[in-house]
This record gives sequence, C-alpha cells and structure tokens, in this order.
Amino acid sequence: MLHAEQIRDYALSFPEVTEGFPFGESVLVFKVKGKVFLLLSLDEIPLQFNVKCDPEQALELRERYPEVILPGYHMNKKHWNTLIVEGTLEASFLQSQIEHSYHLVKGKAKK
Repeated sequence: MLHAEQIRDYALSFPEVTEGFPFGESVLVFKVKGKVFLLLSLDEIPLQFNVKCDPEQALELRERYPEVILPGYHMNKKHWNTLIVEGTLEASFLQSQIEHSYHLVKGKAKK
C-alpha cells in the first residue's frame, strides 16, 4: 500500500512535473507542462487521489473495482477516476495509473 509521501515521490520522478496547492492545503496537485495529472487528497482517510484515464479504461476499472475506483471527485467523470488507497489495489497498479495519467496529460499539454 502506498502512502502520501510515496505517491508524491513517484509523481515527482517524472520529467517536467511541478507540485502545488492551488485548491488549499488539503489537496496536493501535480502538473506536467502546466496541466494537472494527479490530485492527492491529504486529509482523506483512507488516502485517495484523482488521475486522468482513458474513458473506456476508466469505466472498465470502475466496474472491476467498484469499491475503490470511483468517478473522479469534482472532475470530469468521463476522463478522471478517484482511487482509494486502502489495501485492495497493489502499489504497482496505483503507480501504473499515475503514469498513465501523466502520459495522457503530457501528450495533450502545450509544449
């Protein structure tokens, strides 16, 4: 199971990533080229985060893991998922979703 600091370190391991608190102290936001790819909610228990996802894959994942993968909280529900970090999902899977989001957003971000 990943902790907030591990998620932060992983997100910052990608090129051109910045972090900040544009929505207040409880949500750490990670951007690539100025576009959001990960929102980490620091005051939720269990820990949860939002990532961008291919729309078809987003639906498939929600159907497969209905208790821990939800439509993106406060986000476009077609393109964003909220992942709840409570032990069901493997750390490698959580990291793969962060990486997928990073590449989706980086590919669309203006250079």
